[in-house]
Amino acid sequence: MSADRSARTEMVILTGNSYPELAENISSRIKPLGECRVYKKSDKETHVEIRESVRSKDVFIIQTGSTKDPNDNLMELMIMSYACKTSCARNIIGVLPYLPYSKQSKQKKRGCITMKLVAQMLVKAGLTHLITVDLHQKEIQGFFDIPVDNLRASSFLLDYIQQQIPDWRNSVIVARTPNQAKRVTGFAQRLKLNIAVIHGTQDREGESEEADGRNSPPPPSANLDDSSESMSKRRSVFTIPSLALGT
Repeated sequence: MSADRSARTEMVILTGNSYPELAENISSRIKPLGECRVYKKSDKETHVEIRESVRSKDVFIIQTGSTKDPNDNLMELMIMSYACKTSCARNIIGVLPYLPYSKQSKQKKRGCITMKLVAQMLVKAGLTHLITVDLHQKEIQGFFDIPVDNLRASSFLLDYIQQQIPDWRNSVIVARTPNQAKRVTGFAQRLKLNIAVIHGTQDREGESEEADGRNSPPPPSANLDDSSESMSKRRSVFTIPSLALGT
């Protein structure tokens, strides 16, 4: 009975304003896009209108975090997810080729791990599954309390190189930082090409423990001796004079 019920589950594809062209390309191979309107009024608040029933259906929301306006993209996704949740959708799957704030997955100085906050908000909004591509750090999947599919785009990139670059065999793959050498090596081995690594000094002061301001004990001050000497001089003002007691 349950197998028959799951087989009859309908699917709805919705999209926001971040990348409508991608949503149209995907829907052209699966099924037409669902009727959904995402807009702003004069007060700049985001409004969502889902104009068809999503009750007991699997809803796929295609929304990427573009670098143009990631905050609006996130807000649209959360409002759409919550609208589907309150409309009794069976599953709500977020399809985000680029997950915004994924580069803020480590704590620096006295900041916070912003990606953890974004993950909690998306889950709270109603997402039951997340599909993304090439996370900045694989550990980000642990921030979510829902299943996360971290797809790889390397196969598509290799096909693009072989099909679109005429003389690709006479090429060199360059890693612009030493940290990317391992990933570049994987591409070079598949294409049987040489690699080059750009090595230079990087300002990593923001990630160092000493510049964090939270190291213990605190670093010694250069003017510690001068300050102690000045304090001793100040204390000499309050010296109590000796008193001679008469008989």
